Amino acid sequence: MSRVPGRLPSSVFLALGSNLGDRAAYLRGAVAALRRHPAVQVVAVSPVYESAAHVLPGQTQPDYLNAVVWLRTTLAPEALLDFCLQLEAAAGRVRTARWAPRTLDLDLLARDDLVRCDERLTLPHPRLAERRFVLRPWADLAPDFYVPAPFCATVAELLQRCPDRAPLRRTGVSLETC
Repeated sequence: MSRVPGRLPSSVFLALGSNLGDRAAYLRGAVAALRRHPAVQVVAVSPVYESAAHVLPGQTQPDYLNAVVWLRTTLAPEALLDFCLQLEAAAGRVRTARWAPRTLDLDLLARDDLVRCDERLTLPHPRLAERRFVLRPWADLAPDFYVPAPFCATVAELLQRCPDRAPLRRTGVSLETC
């Protein structure tokens, strides 16, 4: 990982999801692209879980594969967000309606103890405590990571009190590339 003078690497957690096409290949491709970025170090990748899509009433979608990646990076939050949006676009993601099916979805969950809310980015992710499909794989990586305001709890504590009780199935899918 290249160093930016005066900037120490930050811990960042990203949620990855896919429910269209070759879901595992899209997730593997994202992890591989993160590994290739000179300002990003992939610390760890969670196990992959499968879950039903969260949809609006009357909708159906294919099931999702979900994982969380722990990064160390010197990228500013906006630069990392831009890189994630580029990866989504390269995977063929088309942004249409909210909660639409997607080839690749990358969400910044948290960056160290940064609390931020503006038109481009909110950290920590505002709905992370409602999403068991995010919290379960995140707890596999970093159960003691403290998620700052408004949550003020560890990932394990958020998972324990998460209202989402939708079933999750741990898969045997590996996101490591050859």
